[in-house]
Amino acid sequence: MVLSTLLLGRLPASSLSFLAVLVFGCAGMYLLGRPGSPNQQVLITALMIYATALPGYPWARLAETLVGIAAVVLLGPLLWPPDPYRSAAEGLDAYRAGIMRLLDAVAGRLARGGPPAAPDPLPEGARLWLRPQACRAAFDRAAHRLRTRTPPQGLDGRLELAARSAVTLQCFTQELQVRARGPARDRCAAPAPDPALRDIAPLVRSTALALDAALRGEEFAAELDRARGLDLAHRSAHPTRHDAVLRAGLHLTHEALGDHLAARR
Repeated sequence: MVLSTLLLGRLPASSLSFLAVLVFGCAGMYLLGRPGSPNQQVLITALMIYATALPGYPWARLAETLVGIAAVVLLGPLLWPPDPYRSAAEGLDAYRAGIMRLLDAVAGRLARGGPPAAPDPLPEGARLWLRPQACRAAFDRAAHRLRTRTPPQGLDGRLELAARSAVTLQCFTQELQVRARGPARDRCAAPAPDPALRDIAPLVRSTALALDAALRGEEFAAELDRARGLDLAHRSAHPTRHDAVLRAGLHLTHEALGDHLAARR
């Protein structure tokens, strides 16, 4: 808009000045990081100013646009208020996708006999574990302010499950990294193969599938039963105290899933 006013308001109306507005307007949009095709407002504004041969019209057009922007900024939150329930649900989906990527990567590394996890498995790092608490806070604020509105069915329980699973799975991933490093006195040597780490890969995958279905609001009882069976099998094959600590985070996740299932029923 400003470009159209400066160029077409001062340059003579010609095909070259009109083309200059289009080229520089589209280039400016890309420089500002706007994705997609060029904004049609660049073409519309250029046509309006180019076709309206009235003195002072370019500046009047600019003032009109600024008034419109101010009206949207001031009245937009009143006419279209943000939906905290939607924000909480979107944050929950983001956490679910992030934790599934993490557990899938961990299970794949364990099954191949590699290290359980990279030093920073996800680009967002520790923010993944804090996301459920932020979603829960948004939900609680919405429930306090929007008492006349009913939240989406099951969202409250799924947020509670996400918050509990963030704690238990963070404990599990931290224990994996400690277990992979081995005792302090042996860290200079190459780590020996750990059968308990390799054999826990199916348990991680099954727990991930049960949690994914639960956070989606779908049925997960059968997958939870399968995960509990794999937990018992791993306990029988690797009964030491250190192996029990390794499984503790997953076992607590199963307990959170069981409580969520009981609350749904």
